[in-house]
Amino acid sequence: GVFCALDFFLFYLFYELMLLPLYFLIGMWGGVRREYAAIKFFLYTLFGSVFMLLVMVGLYLSVNDPATGSHTFNIIQMMNPANYTQGSVFSVAAHQTILGMPARTVGFVVLFIAFAIKVPVVPLHTWLPDAHVEAPTPVSIILAGVLLKIGGYGIIRICLGIFPEIASSGAFWLGLIGVVSILYGACNALAQRDLKRMIAYSSVSHMGFVLLGIASQTAEGVSGAVMQMVSHGFLSSMLFFLVGVVYNRVHDRDIYHFRGLGTQMPQYTAFVMVAFFASLGLPGFSAFVAEAFTLAGTFKSPTVNGLLPYWMAVCGSVGILLGAAYFLWTLQRMFFGKVSLKGGEVWKIALTDVSIREKLALIPMAAAALALGLMPSLVFGKINDSVLALIQFLQAK
Repeated sequence: GVFCALDFFLFYLFYELMLLPLYFLIGMWGGVRREYAAIKFFLYTLFGSVFMLLVMVGLYLSVNDPATGSHTFNIIQMMNPANYTQGSVFSVAAHQTILGMPARTVGFVVLFIAFAIKVPVVPLHTWLPDAHVEAPTPVSIILAGVLLKIGGYGIIRICLGIFPEIASSGAFWLGLIGVVSILYGACNALAQRDLKRMIAYSSVSHMGFVLLGIASQTAEGVSGAVMQMVSHGFLSSMLFFLVGVVYNRVHDRDIYHFRGLGTQMPQYTAFVMVAFFASLGLPGFSAFVAEAFTLAGTFKSPTVNGLLPYWMAVCGSVGILLGAAYFLWTLQRMFFGKVSLKGGEVWKIALTDVSIREKLALIPMAAAALALGLMPSLVFGKINDSVLALIQFLQAK
């Protein structure tokens, strides 16, 4: 519903409805601190959406449908400055203020915060590791595979579409938040003992590339951001599924409690290696294409539109380097060397290799990551026209 809606009210309705099932799924079937994680997730997301409702009402009262002459929630009509009533709060020409600040800037910031909580970007990310760690594996897959993408989509569709001039003037700050998310998420992932928490922080880092690509406002950057969302949907789902495989067998996720799993579970290790190498941006996989395009767009930005400095592209590259560090270090600690398990012989018996049912879930995700890496046109072919139209729209403003 969120991805299909072109009516802001309908968009908001679906955006809010997502909270309820996830709140119950985490709160009822989650881990030890499930109530805490569910309430934190609910309050964070609700905080952003309440203020989004105010901006939505303000936009409704500011925009007229040229066909009927009445107010409208149509997002497409909101993108055209000619449809705004003269003197209305969000009219480009009126220069209205809210609390002494330009109204359109306030509208952009409020909507950005609402979507940034969903992405999530630092410092609005703290609900994510808790929600992932406490959520059961299928719910973690829904969270990582679908929910996080709504934030990125909202920033592209609504923040850039309705407030393009604010997006351009504030591009440096968007890029800076993206860079901080990439580096902070990667450094935090390096420090984790819990495998699931490590992957949750890697999500924060990888979603930072989405914001960096959007901030560059180049065709390559925005295409890379969309590709990163699609790629991350498959790869993070695969990673959380793989954590669930071990957790279901021994109910433990501590990286230091496992060693030599490569000997114990060879097929499982092969899937983990595919997921890890694909996520760290190995050429041939979707994440490489996404990150390469995002960095190309960021690097191109100073010469094309002068929105982002060169050092942001350098910091993004450092984030990829840190990504390789935490994935390879985890691989070395858990899967290589002599078999040594905290649970001893009991764990050796319990840790059986992946079953047919698990393979049926893992193979399509691995194949999708590989297919998008070898044939990125599967995604780029679909989004190219829209991205180019958006870039032309932003440049015209």
